[in-house]
Amino acid sequence: MGRSIMAGALSRICLAGEIDVKTYRVPDVALEYEWLEGHGPVVVFCPGFASDMGGTKAMRLWAQAKARGQAMLRFDYSGHGASGGSFTEGCIGDWTADATHVIETVVPGREILLVGSSMGGWIALLLARALGTRVTALLLIAPAPDFTELLMKSGLSPAEHEALARDGLFLAPSQYGAPTPITAKLLTDGADHLLLNAPIPIACPVHILHGMQDPDVPWELSLRLAERLETPDVRLIFVKDGDHRLSREADLRLLEQTVSALLG
Repeated sequence: MGRSIMAGALSRICLAGEIDVKTYRVPDVALEYEWLEGHGPVVVFCPGFASDMGGTKAMRLWAQAKARGQAMLRFDYSGHGASGGSFTEGCIGDWTADATHVIETVVPGREILLVGSSMGGWIALLLARALGTRVTALLLIAPAPDFTELLMKSGLSPAEHEALARDGLFLAPSQYGAPTPITAKLLTDGADHLLLNAPIPIACPVHILHGMQDPDVPWELSLRLAERLETPDVRLIFVKDGDHRLSREADLRLLEQTVSALLG
């Protein structure tokens, strides 16, 4: 059974209280999201680079939210998961705009708790800076702010520089699956959204989880982020044997406990 719950959105009812919806920030590019009715603040999950709203951590928090009667919003950026658009046409600015659009479409004016994983941590920080007091707290998992500058550009090989100049992209090997296209647009746009070169005007509590065996985003980056955040309420938990994904059962329990603490 389907119904329209808002202008510009198409929806279908899933289980009780769940709504699977499409909305459009730009014509012909459907952004998929799933909305769980409940009390606030709304838990909003921002996925990582080339990831989606159906990942292990997002679904674990979805189950927790249902058990608590907590409102939650999951979504896919353009070019990711079930959303339309091309991955290679996206960038940090576009994906932040996608997240902003979904939030303002589904939960305008409501208080939110932002959860960001990897690149989603960068996007969550950009959202929190823009949304101000609507954001009650941030939970960042292996956050990767400025990764295009700090973790990509600095490590480009001559062959990758050549491919960027010639083709506008290169394929980076990934331990998680097929090679990932890295575009010149992504690298150029990322430079317009850097956060770590100045104090970050975020006042809400920020909790950070980071594995110290993370091969993708060094845990030291979270220390640098903590120094830049203006809020005095920053807590870091380092998992000594944890990897980038932090998706083992013990990691997921820690995630649940941290969300519960932030929700109160």
